[in-house]
Amino acid sequence: MAANPTHRGPLVANPNRIRLAMLGMVDGNGHPYSWSAIINGDYDAAVMADCGFPVIPQYLGAEPRENLGIAGVKVTHVWCDEPGDADKVAAAACIPNVVEKPEDVIGQVDAVVIPTDRGWEHVDRVRPFVEAGLPVFVDKPLVDSEPALRQFVAWRAEGKPFLSSSCMRYSREYADCRRRLAEVGELRLITMTMAKTWERYGIHGLEGVYPLLEPGGWLSVANSGTPDANIVHARHACGAEIVLATIADLYGAFGCVNLYGTKGWLGAQFKDTFSAFKAQLVAFVEYLRTGGEPFAFDETVELMKIIIAGIRSRDEAGRTVNLSEITL
Repeated sequence: MAANPTHRGPLVANPNRIRLAMLGMVDGNGHPYSWSAIINGDYDAAVMADCGFPVIPQYLGAEPRENLGIAGVKVTHVWCDEPGDADKVAAAACIPNVVEKPEDVIGQVDAVVIPTDRGWEHVDRVRPFVEAGLPVFVDKPLVDSEPALRQFVAWRAEGKPFLSSSCMRYSREYADCRRRLAEVGELRLITMTMAKTWERYGIHGLEGVYPLLEPGGWLSVANSGTPDANIVHARHACGAEIVLATIADLYGAFGCVNLYGTKGWLGAQFKDTFSAFKAQLVAFVEYLRTGGEPFAFDETVELMKIIIAGIRSRDEAGRTVNLSEITL
């Protein structure tokens, strides 16, 4: 899938010395720990082992230290919703500055990372920095409602720089499926399984399959499930049917994709968290350095419409919701 060809030039004063602020932490999401360590290239293993997310020290520890770090970039400031968490993240990921309020980083950093995955909060979390002209990376999903999506669309129309994605877009396992896609012929059915909630993790499953199909062709969504077991059936103009199952405790099938076509079948499971996170963060850094988006903002808008349609359909007893109903 081609990136947006429009380049606006660097979004930061010095592309070789980028200071980032990591702002926010919510339940069930340890990105401030992992993302900061991946960016800074260093971490305190003993403190990280006590971060409360056992998988993070596991995949960090499995990597040679030379795989960590993004040259010319440092997380220099951190704030968390709970002050004690900020102190722990700073100690674990070698961040020199803990701030009392998120807005304190304005004037001190070149860009901001919002590592929280509650889409309903993102307009409020992002607003001070967008309005200050700071580039922002927002964790998935960008939003989960029409009014919030309209606000981000309005900000983009004003030229405000921000980026949002799921790490699943950068999964090496799914990239292998895309390289081999000709083996299946014409796609007729795609299935993807995901744990947790549609509101927070549906975008992981969705963005894992989204690059397989032409953007702009998603037609409708029907969610016949429940808040704990979302079974989402989406349709694409190419004729492919997409079934996304997001079930609260489906951890054993986290990120399993299957592609069925007129000639064959392919399947994969998301496993390499580190490489996906690293590639996702590198893409944001390149956006800061060049102003060139790694993918068009229209793709994010379409993805958010699918998330919103899935919520609306479930709330309306599984009614099929056309994406054209979601107006901006």
